[in-house]
Amino acid sequence: MTSRFPKLLSASAALVLCMSTSVFAQTTASPSTCAPAEERQIAALFDRWNASLATLDPDKVVANYAPDGVLLATVSNQPRTTPPQIRDYFVKFLKDAPQGKIDTRTIRVGCNVAQDVGTYTFKFKDGKTVHARYTYVYEWLNGQWLIAHHHSSAMPESVAAK
Repeated sequence: MTSRFPKLLSASAALVLCMSTSVFAQTTASPSTCAPAEERQIAALFDRWNASLATLDPDKVVANYAPDGVLLATVSNQPRTTPPQIRDYFVKFLKDAPQGKIDTRTIRVGCNVAQDVGTYTFKFKDGKTVHARYTYVYEWLNGQWLIAHHHSSAMPESVAAK
């Protein structure tokens, strides 16, 4: 009987630990509510961002990004991981009065996260254009969709003007 007691005690301790861990997880985890979103709503987020470019105000552009958002920009080697760094990029970028147009896109919507991936073309005030690939990852934060991650890179192959 004494040889079975340690095994019984170990099994009981393991059971209590599993039960208490489960209860702890249930009491500390907040229930997740998914914000409703459709593809057209996510597509409109690019239009919102593009309209903020048209203001030529870097603060209006930065307002589209989550506080911990990341920008991997087309014409910068530096990852921008804070609002001041993102703002710094747009102060310079906006001097050329860029306006983007989506060429191709694929949108996926999940629970409080969405992605818009494709290609776009930017036209600048001097008439130049840049064809690029993009990824926007949006997150539902404080009642609005914000950019959590934005990656843009120039096309590696020449693209004929449309």
